[in-house]
Formats: sequence, C-alpha cells, structure tokens
Amino acid sequence: MSGDLWFPRVDGVLVEGVLVEAELVVLRVRAETVGVACPDCGSVSSRVHSRYVRRLADSAVGGRPAVIELRVRRFRCLDGSCPRVTFVEQVAGLSYRHGRQSVGLRAVLESVALMLAGRAGARLAGSLAVAASRSTMLRLIRALPDPVPSTPRVLGVDEFALRKGHVYATILVDIETRRPVDLLPDRTAATVAGWLAEHPGVEIICRDRSPAFAEAGRLGAPEAVHCADRWHIWHNLVEAVERTVVRNRALLREPPDEERAGTQSTLDTAKLTTAVPAEPRRSGRLSDRVRQQHAAVHALLGQGRGHRPIARELGLARNTVSRLANAATPDELLVGRWTGRTSILDPHKPYLHQRWQEGCTNGTRLFAELCELGYQGGTTVVRQYVRQLREAFPLADPPRRPTSVRDVTSWLTRHPDSLTEEQSQQLKAILARCPELDRTARHIRSFAELMNNRHGHRLIRWIADVRADDVPALHTFTAGLHQDLDAVTAGLTMPYSSGAVEGHNNRIKMLKRQMFGRANFDLLRKRVLLAA
Repeated sequence: MSGDLWFPRVDGVLVEGVLVEAELVVLRVRAETVGVACPDCGSVSSRVHSRYVRRLADSAVGGRPAVIELRVRRFRCLDGSCPRVTFVEQVAGLSYRHGRQSVGLRAVLESVALMLAGRAGARLAGSLAVAASRSTMLRLIRALPDPVPSTPRVLGVDEFALRKGHVYATILVDIETRRPVDLLPDRTAATVAGWLAEHPGVEIICRDRSPAFAEAGRLGAPEAVHCADRWHIWHNLVEAVERTVVRNRALLREPPDEERAGTQSTLDTAKLTTAVPAEPRRSGRLSDRVRQQHAAVHALLGQGRGHRPIARELGLARNTVSRLANAATPDELLVGRWTGRTSILDPHKPYLHQRWQEGCTNGTRLFAELCELGYQGGTTVVRQYVRQLREAFPLADPPRRPTSVRDVTSWLTRHPDSLTEEQSQQLKAILARCPELDRTARHIRSFAELMNNRHGHRLIRWIADVRADDVPALHTFTAGLHQDLDAVTAGLTMPYSSGAVEGHNNRIKMLKRQMFGRANFDLLRKRVLLAA
C-alpha cells in the first residue's frame, strides 16, 4: 500500500497494512530507503545490522487513537574511523531520535502547548484522542529552541508583574509590527541597557515615564529618540485632576432647596401621623392565632370548664387562658399593648425625616448614620420604619445618586460628546459652583486638543498657561513633564505609542493563569515569543 495516502509529505515509507483493534487504529509501516547516512561521519551505508519495530503515537483517525508500528533498520557504519559502530535510520517527517510520537503529532502538541500550556492543553489533547499530561505539555515547551530576538527600529518598553507587588519583569515589543521581541527577567536600568547595547540599531524607544527606563535608554542606546507613551501621560493628568476634585469635594453636592424642604417637612409630619393607625391587627399569624385561641377558650368556658382543665386540653399556660377568658373580644388583646408604645427610634425620627427629604432612602445607610449619632437599637427597627416612610411617601421622582469624586473626574477627562445630557448638565452646574474646577476643565480641553492633533511644539506654552493659574495639582503635573520634557514632546508629536505593549501585558496575565503556578520566567518567555 502506498504511503502517499497516509503520509503525503513523507518519502521512503511503505504502508504494509491498517488494523482496527477495538478503539485503536494501527498502521504497519516500514522504511524502504536504500542507503542511510551516518549521523556522525555522514557516510552512506546500506549494510543492515538488524531490524526492530517502533511504536509511534499519531494523530487520531475518525476519533480513534492511532499508532504507527514503524519497522526500522539498524545499519553498520562503513567508516572504520567513525566512533559510531551502528546507527538507526530516522524517517524524515515521521520519526525522530528517542521519540514516541510522530513528527506531525508532536508539532500539533507543541502548538497546543504554546497556546494553552499545561492543564488546558492536556484537556484539549484528550478531546483530540491523544494522551498527554500537563507535565508533558510543559516539557514540550521547554524542549523548543530558544527564540532569537530581532532588533526593531521602534522599540516599546514596559514592565509587567510576575508576582504583583513583589517581582516585575520587562517586555520589549516591536511597535511597527506589534510583535513581542524579548522578555527580560527584571526591570532594572542595567538589564535593559545591557540588552540595548547587545542589539544596536534601535532608533526610537517608546516608554512610560519611569526613570529606570529613561536611564537605560541613555546608557544602552544614546543615539535613540525617547518617546513618552501618550496613555501614561494622560493617566498622569487624570491623577492630577482627581486630586483637584478631592480638594473641592464639598462643592460637588447640589445645594438644598430650603423653601421646598420646609413645605415637604409639614406634609411629611401630617402624613406620618395618619400612616400608622391605632387599630387592632386584622390579619397575620399573631392575629389569627389569638382569635382562634379566644374562641376556643370561651367555647369551653360556656361548657362550664375551669381554667386549669382548659389549659391542659389546649396546651396553653394558665396565665394565657386567664387573659383570653378576661377579654370580651380578641381585639382587646391585639390593641393597647404595642400600639402607641414608645420606641427607641423616636428621638431619631426627626433626623430620619430630614434625610428622607434630602433623598436618602437606603435603610442600611440611614442605620449607619444613626449609629454615629448614638443610636443603640438594631437595624430591623430602622428598616421597618423606612418601609413605613416608603409606603406613606412614595417618590414619584427618585433622587439622583450623589455625585462622587470619580464621577466628576471621569466627566472632566472624557470627550464631551461621550457624556449624556444629564451628565453634561451636572458637570456644568459643578463648574459654575467651583472656579478651580472650571479652570482645570479649560486646561484639560486644551491639553486634549494638543495631544490629539500631535501639536507637541505647543507643550511649553500650555505649561506656562497652567502655571499662571491657581491649580496646585496641575502645577505638580507640569513639574513632572518638565523633568522629561524631550520625551513628552516627542510622544505628543510622533505617531508612535506603546499601546501594543499594554495588549501584550494583558496576554501575559492570561498565560500566567494557564500555567497554574508552574510558570517560570524561561517558560513564560518561550510562550510569549513563539506563540506571538
């Protein structure tokens, strides 16, 4: 049987037969090459020493595992000076030395291991009817040759966490092709500078504003142009804006409407007095049980029974029987004891009314505020009273959530077209109440226009305008820009940015999770560079 059907890319093999055994497909193959070269001296030999059968796992056939029974020959080396006396032939494209898998299956498993690593790769291999453990998948990655890094013209440099907060490494990316170039085991200036010195030819270095990477670029590639990443520049501006908003957080809340609040207070008091009527309970488990017991006790009393026999028959205490017997109607037992009774919440109800008018209707939050004011009761009492307020005074227009520092920071640093009409109105009112935030908003808009239009030559003018205003947080931001002015100006002028580096950082996080704690730096480096 010709081997072209089963092995179209392999020469020198002959398929002798195919055997299906239960859930296994066995291919019996033999090599038919006339002469084979010695792996040491290269001399061709056709003198056969012996033959034996190798069993190689192969890709599944029809969902069944496949095994190749390959009959190979051991040859004698004809060169007397060669230290190797005998050698075994290897079928190119089908077998390799000491291998228990075919070359095709190994290539498939290597691809799966690079993409999914240990456990996930082993599960996928199992679904392909190939037996491979997670340790086998990791060994396949380790056996791959080390990738040889190239030297890009535009290099992106950034750090990533091997163990967040403790161990960090460095990733290098070709900005033009968006492919990773190399991974370095730490983020020190000496390591990055050493790599740059070993790979001359880098013309532009895209980096964040880390002093270590700036120093590494000056030492390892002194002729390269430094380009600060725009995302990090904008992120630093957002942090400065947030500090400004925190300074003015007292002006974020809308001032209360005193006239409306006074009118609402009168209405609330009047409605609340009628919201809790002093009437007996007409439904509920307590009301039903008291009425049933009252009827049973009075029925037995009409038969001339005493309190003690009634208590034994109904399973009640004598005092309970006495109370039921002395009450003419069950309503006397359901009214008077709890209705109108003073509550531990009474001294705090005016404060609850005030907060309700201000729009706070959350029972948990109100309970926390009352505890700060000295309330000693439980949360159930507060929630029940809030429920009564909610039933008595339903809110036709629920109050808006109080504006937070994060909200205002986001509104200031986002494009105006991405804000809703309500957000725009809220931001406009806040800026009208806070002159410092209004000045900050003007500087943010001018900086965004500068960055989007690549007008880096206007940066000096923008810094001067900011320093002329009383915005302390932005003054700190401009001082940081001045320390790395050339790189920031290049970042705001050139089209390069290290956004591709951030994408690879996210991919590295996924790769680390797939290896379930078995990751080491060399293994991670191979996966990142070979699977890119």
